Amino acid sequence: MSTEPTIHPSTPLPRHPEGRNGGSRGSDMTGFYKVAVVVLSIIVVGLLAVVTQGPGQSAAPQATVTVTVDGEAPLQDPAPTSDESVNPEQDAFLTSLPRREDGDPLAKGRVDAQIVMTEWADYRCPFCSVFAEDTLPLLQPLIDDGTLRIEFRDLAIFGDDSINAAAGARAAGEQGLYWEFAGALYASLPNQGHPPVGDDVVGSIATEVGVPDMQKFQADYKNPATRAAIDADSSEAQGFGISSTPTFLIGTQVISGAQPLEVFEQVIASEIAKQD
Repeated sequence: MSTEPTIHPSTPLPRHPEGRNGGSRGSDMTGFYKVAVVVLSIIVVGLLAVVTQGPGQSAAPQATVTVTVDGEAPLQDPAPTSDESVNPEQDAFLTSLPRREDGDPLAKGRVDAQIVMTEWADYRCPFCSVFAEDTLPLLQPLIDDGTLRIEFRDLAIFGDDSINAAAGARAAGEQGLYWEFAGALYASLPNQGHPPVGDDVVGSIATEVGVPDMQKFQADYKNPATRAAIDADSSEAQGFGISSTPTFLIGTQVISGAQPLEVFEQVIASEIAKQD
C-alpha cells in the first residue's frame, strides 16, 4: 500500500525512469533511478504540480497521484487518489480537461454525458490491458445510458513500439474502428512485461478487425502527423506530472492503476452526487 501526499508546484516532478523512449541508461544509473523514484514516491508527488500552458494561463491546482518504479500504477493501489477537500479552483481546472469533442474517434459515449472519465494509457502496459479487458466492458451500461463518457489519451512511455501501437489504433480510428482495434490489440498481447508491437502486429490487428481500406490505414499509420498527435498527448500528460499507466481522471478525482469495477462505480457515483 502506498502513501499519496501532495507537493508544492515548485517541487520538481520525477519522470519515468526508462525515459520517453524506454531506452536503457546503464546498470550503474538504473539502481540510482530506482532508489530515487522509490524515495520520491514515499515523500511527495503531485499530479498537477507542473502544467504545460500558454501565456496568461495559471498553474494547475494541486492533486495527488502515485509514482511507481516500472512506470505502471499498482494493480491494487488505493483509489481514488485525489484530495477530497473542497477546492473550487482545483475542481474547475480538473473538470476543464475533458475535450468533449463531437465525433472524436478516441472517445466513447455521449458528448454531453454527465461524467467524463479521461484515461491515460500505453497499449504495452499490462495493467492498461487488464482494465481494457476486464473492467471497461462492465462500464458499458453507464456509457449506454448517457451517464459516462470515456476519452482516451496516449501516454506512450515504453518506447517506439508503444508509438506503433498507438498509431495503429488512431489509423483504425480514421475508419471508425478505434475501439475495435484497441480491444483486439490488448487481447492479443500478454498481460505481462511490455510485448513488442511491430508493423506486422499492427497490420495483423487491422486485418482482424476488418479495416476496409488497408492502403489508407497504412498511410495514416505512417503519417508523421499521427505520430505527432501521440507525442502531443504524451507530452501533455507528462506536463501534468502523470508518470504511470493507467491513470484516470473522473470528474475531479484521480484513480491510479487497474482498480476493481467497484472503485470506478464509487467514484462515478460520488461525482454525480456533487452535481445534485
